[in-house]
Amino acid sequence: MELISRTVVSGPARAPHRAMYKAMGLNDDDLSKPIVGVSSTCNEATPCNIHLGDLAQHSKSGVRDSGCTPREFTAVSVSDGIAMGHEGMKASRVSREVIADSIEIMMRAQRYDALVGISGCDKSLPGTIMAMARLNVPSIFVYGGTILPGNWNGKQVTIQDVYEAVGSFEAGKIKIEDLKELENVACPSAGSCGGMYTANTMACISEAIGIALPGSASPPALSEKRNQICYDTGKQIFSLLDSNIRPKDILTFEAFENAIAIANAIGGSTNAILHLLAISKEIGVHLDLKDFERIRKATPHLADTRPGGMYVMVDLDKVGGVPVILKSLLKKGLLNGDTMTVTGKTMKQNLEGLATNNSEPVIYSCEKPLHHEGTLKILNGSLAPEGAVIKIAGLQRTKFEGIAKVFDSEEDAFDAISKQKIRKGDVIIIRYEGPKGGPGMREMLAVTAALVGQGLGTEVAMITDGRFSGATRGFMIGHVSPEAMVGGPIALVKKGDKISINLDKGKIDLNISRIEMNKRRKSWKPLKSKYKEGVLAKYMLLARSASEGAVTIPQFK
Repeated sequence: MELISRTVVSGPARAPHRAMYKAMGLNDDDLSKPIVGVSSTCNEATPCNIHLGDLAQHSKSGVRDSGCTPREFTAVSVSDGIAMGHEGMKASRVSREVIADSIEIMMRAQRYDALVGISGCDKSLPGTIMAMARLNVPSIFVYGGTILPGNWNGKQVTIQDVYEAVGSFEAGKIKIEDLKELENVACPSAGSCGGMYTANTMACISEAIGIALPGSASPPALSEKRNQICYDTGKQIFSLLDSNIRPKDILTFEAFENAIAIANAIGGSTNAILHLLAISKEIGVHLDLKDFERIRKATPHLADTRPGGMYVMVDLDKVGGVPVILKSLLKKGLLNGDTMTVTGKTMKQNLEGLATNNSEPVIYSCEKPLHHEGTLKILNGSLAPEGAVIKIAGLQRTKFEGIAKVFDSEEDAFDAISKQKIRKGDVIIIRYEGPKGGPGMREMLAVTAALVGQGLGTEVAMITDGRFSGATRGFMIGHVSPEAMVGGPIALVKKGDKISINLDKGKIDLNISRIEMNKRRKSWKPLKSKYKEGVLAKYMLLARSASEGAVTIPQFK
């Protein structure tokens, strides 16, 4: 077993290093063992992460019992829900890179032999896996778990309902007392947002891509089952070290195909596309938007989950969780069964012997799916030459044609919506919110939820070079590339232009002539960014297109 930690703790020259470890309570026996970094994104910024410090202790116990020495550290993580709807959301997308960077820095500096990564809120999941891909030391990911749903007027509620209730209140559909009551009960515990939003989507993907233990995605945050999963994850790390199984053995092209399949089968978040593209670039796998659309067309939609459906993550757990869906896809020939996983076994071997009882109405069969095609659709056209993304779960209509109302920031659009200036048939354009333009590619849940709350979710369309929350629903198209800040066609749209969207054909078009398009392009000038220093300015300089995952990998790589 080759242990990089020996460069830090072995030999007479490393006596000072050992002295510092001994100051923290370790002894020579501890230092003779493999040293495993146990990272978490624990903090008090969000219920998604507040319990992760406790979960890390269970993972550390597993690491010790496996014959290794654990060393705990943390990485930053912001709350998407609390950052939503204001300038703070600019930092959210950027945090993915900061999380990956900080884990990489700790692992490289301390020369730990392996990594157990625990995370909860949206960007911390892909950020942690991106770090694992960069480092390529034996690694296992473990999710912090889902929040329990709240109960309001006899129905399950999540944070999505609170955002949509804001729109309902502004439209006069509910009273301020109703909004307050909902606010008080929507989030009853620690854990990540309860629907099939971004965190739960990426947790499901972590199983499908093979970097997390089977069955680890769905159990609630505050459960004995979650504690046991964290312990088992820690204990499994020695096996990976002993077998020399690394992320490059697991995160193959075929594993990414499995990840795309599960994202479509569960009705997952559009952010999954952005994050899978980013992880693939870190590990050196060539993945592009054509792969997402190819796999989507072949993958049935099986899980009736929110926001496009009825159920939350806890309901999925009660009927068997992600392995049930994976086995169904494998049996139908829609999953690569020979991919390696962190168990040291293949995906097919992990699923052998799994009983698949009737799980309807939460999970449907491949023979009688909710829909015969997956839910994360890629669009192209004159408005998005490099691509755009829409989640079609729950959508009844496939075509939309309307007149553009153009906004150069999320705040301007939200102000217009709050004042009920948006009408049925409008196509809302929100631009200069892309990776470079934001900078940071903000989510637009406050905007989209307000529209849904006003009853306009399917009566208007929204198009942006920014992103949407996993809780977004309706005729909402994001990730438009190229973005406005680099002169993409979305920068050239004017108020009153006709926009056509055809989901059947995968098209999104700005209906002006080529001559007019060229004329506008010649006179176009980018907006001046107010960010001249700090992390947002750094991100703006390095960020690539959303069609490449909005990564900050230097172009020469």
